[in-house]
Amino acid sequence: MQRPAILVPKHRINEHIRIPAVRLIASDGSQAGVVDTAAAIEMAQQEGLDLVEIAPNADPPVCKIMDYGKFLYQQSKKDKAAKVKQHTITVKGVRLTPKISGHDLETKAAQAREFLEDGHKVKAFVLFRGRMITHKEFGQDTLDKFIEILKEIILVEQEPKMDGPRSMSALLAPRKVTPKKKTEE
Repeated sequence: MQRPAILVPKHRINEHIRIPAVRLIASDGSQAGVVDTAAAIEMAQQEGLDLVEIAPNADPPVCKIMDYGKFLYQQSKKDKAAKVKQHTITVKGVRLTPKISGHDLETKAAQAREFLEDGHKVKAFVLFRGRMITHKEFGQDTLDKFIEILKEIILVEQEPKMDGPRSMSALLAPRKVTPKKKTEE
């Protein structure tokens, strides 16, 4: 049987503040100075608000008289707005072989160019099969040609290097992150 989740408040409020004296900020934002905690709680209750500890590590801790429920609601709205504006960067992979032909390399570069224009990073990797591993320079040359094709739109974040016994990779990022907008037809 699972235990119910216990919600731990982010801030200490009212009677949970156990410090003898606090630096008080009144509900209108003015400084009230260092006040006894019991007196601060009494002032908050007279206004019909809560005493909330906002800076517990200060000496003495800073508390503010406010409506805690309203404060939490506004905080959650700010967090959601920040999450919407956040841009996540994903890493797309482009798989190459050491003996890839010129046209196929151009095709893979065009694919990588689309990923880069969408604002994604690209990990280009060369897989060695069979006895190809004895000629790592072919893989290095392939990745160098690939980077050369895309040089005007990329920043090389990680130079080509071995990523294990049978693969070599390079990490490429777009020069400027301007994701293209999808047009509706």
